[in-house]
Amino acid sequence: MKLDDVKKLHQKKYRAEFGHYLVEGEHLVLELHKALKRLKANSAELQPITLYVTESKQAWASELSADFRLEIVSEKQMAKLSDTKSPQGVLACVPLPSAQAQQQSAASQERCIYLYEVQDPGNLGTILRNLVWFGGFRLLLSPNSVDPFNSKVVRASMGAIFHLPIEMDVTLASLPQRFDKFAILDLQGAKVNSPEFGNYQCYLFGNEARGVPLQSLKELSAEAFTIAGSGTIDSLNLASSVGMCVYQLSLAND
Repeated sequence: MKLDDVKKLHQKKYRAEFGHYLVEGEHLVLELHKALKRLKANSAELQPITLYVTESKQAWASELSADFRLEIVSEKQMAKLSDTKSPQGVLACVPLPSAQAQQQSAASQERCIYLYEVQDPGNLGTILRNLVWFGGFRLLLSPNSVDPFNSKVVRASMGAIFHLPIEMDVTLASLPQRFDKFAILDLQGAKVNSPEFGNYQCYLFGNEARGVPLQSLKELSAEAFTIAGSGTIDSLNLASSVGMCVYQLSLAND
């Protein structure tokens, strides 16, 4: 891929066109490398990944050369490719996972977290970290959600995005074909630390401002649960809510 095309991958339409996204920085590339080693151990077929590095990072990158195709670029070229103020001199051009690969059969104990039209990259990145930290989750994203392969989401995930099955453009209408029971957060619901909270297949979380459409919740017969608080304010940050819920679900697995 030409460097001019690599730079375009900061835009969603070009990520879709070229089928690649960008991973920048030493930490993220090392997390990517860790994920690649796991996939290779499972005999997965992997497309080649190009790792662009400046000369100052060439020695660092040489240890990864068995799993990446290295290309040396100048500091000036790296500055053009990067979308950060202080480029680290390390940037990978990674093939997007195929829809087929992301929709592989869920593990028997895997729970699904469904996000409806989440918009904030930081929220989504933090949610990815929470889901991978506790393990055993699959993420379903509705249409009109922020692109999880947006550079801001990838950075906020701190590499968690490489370790989690993510399905995109999953409509609310399609959920009853896959699940029988749904849970949703609501101020009037039962507490999330009740034993019943762990008995659901899919957990729904809504847009930061609008939530999940009420009509859809009725059609899905979603059961309401709440995170008990002081009552001083009436809402929690989306990422915080998901984090508390997946922690509670992790306790149910113990």
